[in-house]
Amino acid sequence: MKYLLASAAVLAVAAPACARDITLKPVAEARLRYEHVDQDGLSKEADALTIRARAGLTATSGAISATVVGQGTLAVVDHYYDGLNGAAIRPLVADPQNIALYVAQLQYRSKAITLTAGRQKIALDDERFVGNVGFRDNAQTFDAVRAELAPIKGLKMDVAYAWSVRTIWGVDGIGARQQAVSGDNIFANLSYATPIGTMTGFAYLVDQDEAAVQAFRLSSQTYGVRLAGGRALSKTMKIGYQLSYARQSDYHANPNAYDADYWLADATLEMKGWKLNGGYEVLGASDGLPFTSFQTPLGTNFKFQGWADKFLTTPGNGVRDLYVGGSYGWKQMGPLVGVALGASWHRFDADRLNQHYGNEIDILASAKVRKAMLSIRYAHYDASALATNTDKLWLQADWAI
Repeated sequence: MKYLLASAAVLAVAAPACARDITLKPVAEARLRYEHVDQDGLSKEADALTIRARAGLTATSGAISATVVGQGTLAVVDHYYDGLNGAAIRPLVADPQNIALYVAQLQYRSKAITLTAGRQKIALDDERFVGNVGFRDNAQTFDAVRAELAPIKGLKMDVAYAWSVRTIWGVDGIGARQQAVSGDNIFANLSYATPIGTMTGFAYLVDQDEAAVQAFRLSSQTYGVRLAGGRALSKTMKIGYQLSYARQSDYHANPNAYDADYWLADATLEMKGWKLNGGYEVLGASDGLPFTSFQTPLGTNFKFQGWADKFLTTPGNGVRDLYVGGSYGWKQMGPLVGVALGASWHRFDADRLNQHYGNEIDILASAKVRKAMLSIRYAHYDASALATNTDKLWLQADWAI
């Protein structure tokens, strides 16, 4: 019923466009990835060779379009724990086999407004709080209605209501790793482009009250502000920066009464092929009940706090991440285009206690060959007070028409 009502709303706005000619655009994507994980404390290593394919079609008539995309993930080598099947004697690789409807949406787009209804991707700002989790094979989408408005130059309003989160665990997801989590989720952004960058105020109301996920107590309300901008220092040098603060507290049926803060300060310097980056991110712990901290269950968390994935769920005492990194890029090397080599280092500490969790080193090499993106990625987590030593290696090829 919600799909029908949402679709009807978009169609009502877009009906005048339906009389125009229809253009069709195919959607085709493929990914081949090998992931190896060696984790202390587990008797076996993980080796996962997966193939992920997506195919679909976008039909457009004037300002209205309809998109349907299906996806499937096949484990060619399945010597890993996928989070759903078998005993966890091997490390987790969160790419279970799957076949599902990935996107099924109607959209109306004009200069001042975009309305989208149905199963869709939603990625807000840097995806810290709401994202697509695109690194995982099955990714994350939302059954939602979304309105993006640009009433005047520089001002943008973005509001979405999502009644279901389609998780990375696919159609076989069960228990705490369900295929979908139902709830009344509201995402709201109001941004304005200023001379020093885009200023955004946001509110994210996350409803995760289902019994299977309630044990994690992830229902929350988060309100904050973010500044993202940059400027040229010379003809060959420029700087980019991000500053963000948010306050999170319990919401809906979350039994923990808590308040926790989020902070981010990040800067990137670009010059003659080099990129140097550094920052400090804090997901704070509450001053109240123990083991209550700032959580981001709908974010693309792989992008943050190291690729070893030790902090997908924030520890009860919070986490502070001090990081530095750098990369160098070449426009072309033979048949390779957009070649880049980079590395970063993280130091993780508790927010509530004087406790050092561990350090991590991440390394990435990537390049494009025609329509294929190739990458080699490595992560090493050196544990101190949290988790165990872990090494991860990825070899990946992505292709899209």
